Amino acid sequence: MDSVGLFILLILMFFQFTAAPAAEEITWTYTGLVGQSEWSAYFPECGGTSQSPVDVATTQTKYDPGLTAVTPLGYSQHGNKPFTLYNNGHTVVIELPEWMGLGGLPWLFTAVQMHLHWGSGGPSHGGSEHTVNGLSADAELHVVHYNSELYPNLSAAMTQRDGLAVLGILIVTGEETNQAFNSILNYLSRIRHADQKVFIPAFDVQSLLPKDLGRYYRYNGSLTTPPCYQSVIWTLFHERVQISKAQLLKLETILYSSKAEEADRMLLQDNYRTTQPLNHRVVFTSFSAESWKEFSSGEVTAIVIGVMCGCVGLAVVIRFIVKTIR
Repeated sequence: MDSVGLFILLILMFFQFTAAPAAEEITWTYTGLVGQSEWSAYFPECGGTSQSPVDVATTQTKYDPGLTAVTPLGYSQHGNKPFTLYNNGHTVVIELPEWMGLGGLPWLFTAVQMHLHWGSGGPSHGGSEHTVNGLSADAELHVVHYNSELYPNLSAAMTQRDGLAVLGILIVTGEETNQAFNSILNYLSRIRHADQKVFIPAFDVQSLLPKDLGRYYRYNGSLTTPPCYQSVIWTLFHERVQISKAQLLKLETILYSSKAEEADRMLLQDNYRTTQPLNHRVVFTSFSAESWKEFSSGEVTAIVIGVMCGCVGLAVVIRFIVKTIR
């Protein structure tokens, strides 16, 4: 081969290796050139038929009496070893020790990490990934586990249909400070930029969860970020956890998706994926809507007033009967 032909061959090889980078090398974002609307072009599974998150339309859910309460294993036994808090440019991640796990599922699952999703506009402006009857919460916590009964590690499990189990906790705001969440939020200023890590004191992970672990929505879905593997058994708790407005503000305004050395700082906000089509999937519930009917504050007030009026009326009748007998 002459020198010209060799040169052309080298040029073609260069373009072959540089034109199509591997999926794991692609820097994805929630908006922009590789934003979520473009994910499926770079990560094919993001265009699958069993994607997450979803909107839970409660009138279309199906009660499954076989769904028992999920059981956190070792969540409160954090030991003396610190946790690792990490800003990966997309969210804040808390790495969890391998002795933590999850029971109440067909297999034993081992904890890996937990992370948060949030918005940018404060309370009532959205921020959760899952929605219920079309309504967003202010943020959402995910606790990620892999199927350690069938697979040796997270990497092997995450591509399998039964490989992962994720707990979803919807977060709303109120007046009271949630001290459990301060175990994370108080250290965010130490990892303001992407790729920064810090060790933080270990804490009771179960204190972040709702008190009622028996009522939840269950469906088969995916990771909510690329590569969007459709390998997740989702458990979305019905009960919501409350943090203060000041805590939400800290979460929304303190972190950057850019690295420390980058001149243009970009706030880490609106890191939630829009809801995906169910595509004939069924969302199951562990509770019967009839037996667990919830009342609005107005309904509760009306019931209380009705009961009080009934008691007063009964007392009047009894008094009248007693007087008549005498």
